[in-house]
Amino acid sequence: MNIRTEIIAVGSELLLGQIVNSNAQFLSQQLAELGMNVYYHTVVGDNPTRLEQAIDVAKKRSNIIIFTGGLGPTKDDLTKETISNALGKKLVFDQEALDSIENYFVQSKRIMSENNKKQALVLEGSYILKNDFGMAPGMALEADQTIYMLLPGPPSEMKPMFKNYGREYFQKQLGFQEKIISRVVRYFGIGESQLETDIQDIIDEQVNPTVAPLAGDGEVTLRLTAKHVDELVANQLLNELEQKINQRVGEFFYGYEQTTLPLELKKLLIEKQKTISAAESLTGGMFSEQITALDGVSQFFKGSIVSYSNQMKAQILKVSPQTLQEYGAVSEQCAKEMADQIRKLSNSDIGISFTGVAGPEPHEGQPVGTVFIGISMQNRETQVYSFHFVGTRKGIRVRTVKYGCHYLVKLLTEIE
Repeated sequence: MNIRTEIIAVGSELLLGQIVNSNAQFLSQQLAELGMNVYYHTVVGDNPTRLEQAIDVAKKRSNIIIFTGGLGPTKDDLTKETISNALGKKLVFDQEALDSIENYFVQSKRIMSENNKKQALVLEGSYILKNDFGMAPGMALEADQTIYMLLPGPPSEMKPMFKNYGREYFQKQLGFQEKIISRVVRYFGIGESQLETDIQDIIDEQVNPTVAPLAGDGEVTLRLTAKHVDELVANQLLNELEQKINQRVGEFFYGYEQTTLPLELKKLLIEKQKTISAAESLTGGMFSEQITALDGVSQFFKGSIVSYSNQMKAQILKVSPQTLQEYGAVSEQCAKEMADQIRKLSNSDIGISFTGVAGPEPHEGQPVGTVFIGISMQNRETQVYSFHFVGTRKGIRVRTVKYGCHYLVKLLTEIE
């Protein structure tokens, strides 16, 4: 079967820009892992005529059509009704879904309206996809050599429904025997274009396993996917591919799946039994906020000082007035003293500092994007890293924090 998949997102709020169509992105990633080609993304408002037109177009070019949204209890939730008319299929109550909805209202001591019953309606003869986190069930139906799948709009309902039931349906319906295993490998400190250049021959030669580069927030991730009837063999294929890639760009590797640089930093600080404190200027507490957003940070994080003005740098951090006068706050010398002083003041094993110009105007003769990051550690020479970032004020600050975490991770990895 030549799989041609189309995703139709239903909801006027999507067209108005009130919410982002994250469902389509999620489904495309999931379907790619299954080896299913997604050719089209369509968005249509809560209008039965336009939805019917979208269905007519999709039927001519796709043999799998997945709908998200429009399964709720309100008048503008018309996906089921419109597809029912388009396919000539009746809508019938799914008793299990109806019982679940009625039970919810009994337990919450609320009166159930007739509209809520509507959520239990399904296309006659369809395969029911259970909704573990909401009321409206999903469903799948094959008609005229086309598979139709209807999923709820809220991501909190749609994602687990597809992962737990939708994937299995497609695997059985399409006769997939191979297990599909994916692994996300994360890199920082190398641009997407450079990483692709370094592994271009691997990308060009890919068959099984495959590699897909993804970029976002100044980081690069690779999604490695292998297929095999034996899961152990599939994982071995991934191991071999990852090893081959990291022989070239392994110095930039820092973790897997949904991890983050602050989370990897936390793991290493706990593992190495090191404490840390921060002196922040241009980042304005952003580093500290990201660290303290993680649980268990009291084990290693002593605290921070946001020393935005030169007065605070001199009076609180004890940065030398001579340094500030001779070199300025945006300098290698100031970053070094800030890192050294915060480590000593807090009696931490490590002190990190951030100083620079986030914009929008130059400062002390330094252009926007000039950044210095200092890292001080007892019995080691203090290191200062200099950068010139391009982008918005927020973007410069975000990248500064990421690079701070990146160099701390590298430092801690080297420690015995």
